[in-house]
Amino acid sequence: MERFNILFENLMCRFKKELPEYLTYHNASHTRYVLDKAVLISQEEKIDADQLDLVKVAALYHDSGFLKGLVEHEHASCEIVKAELPAYDFSSIQTDQICQMIIATKIPQKPQDLLGKIVADADLEYLGTDLFDIGSQRLFDELRHFNSGLTRTEWLKIQIRFLESHQYHTVYCQNFRQPKKLEHLAKLKDELLENR
Repeated sequence: MERFNILFENLMCRFKKELPEYLTYHNASHTRYVLDKAVLISQEEKIDADQLDLVKVAALYHDSGFLKGLVEHEHASCEIVKAELPAYDFSSIQTDQICQMIIATKIPQKPQDLLGKIVADADLEYLGTDLFDIGSQRLFDELRHFNSGLTRTEWLKIQIRFLESHQYHTVYCQNFRQPKKLEHLAKLKDELLENR
């Protein structure tokens, strides 16, 4: 898909130039990761090639709203999609589908269909992997930029509440990411007890 490659290069370039360095989690590296996982989950969920094209664009743009600011970044991402994608021959129906997938990543996640479930799960797939500690630390560092008083204990409580409320939506992640996520949750609870 030639147009996707152009979109990818353009957006990655903008991320590197325009995103502030304090976004240690919501950055180009995270977007690449989510894109890779969206493709993997799409293959496991056996969606067709046309649907995969839309999933890839949604994953690519899901955090593009950070280029505009931090508040309601999912809606800002949709504004960017609606402004930019028609020039690449995406129909209004397709851009609406892409926006629906992007909005599915908003916490608490409420995906409306399988494609939304795929992008939502790709965004938080790392919760059920060996990369959890790295992702958690990057997010902690990012949040501490805005709240320098955020302590490790408070962060543990936030993480525990989040993992307890989070659920995967695709069969693939339920089967292959949920067990590891529960291991991480148990470790966080143990660490919190040790810190008391």
